[in-house]
Amino acid sequence: MKIKKKISHYFIYLFVYFFLSSNAHAYLDSGTGSIILQAIIASFAVTVTFISIYWKKFKAFVSNLLSKDKKK
Repeated sequence: MKIKKKISHYFIYLFVYFFLSSNAHAYLDSGTGSIILQAIIASFAVTVTFISIYWKKFKAFVSNLLSKDKKK
């Protein structure tokens, strides 16, 4: 019973903290958009490079396995 009471108080505190807080009125610099765009492009380039490198290694590994089976 005591634990349920603590959990309910915890959720009430979370509700008050997240839903009844004031606005931040933050300023985003004009360079922020370009940095975000660069990060998105870089993550895409890294993903494509990672996949292409390991795809070639995977194909080579599978072809080696299949060629060894044919020799036996």
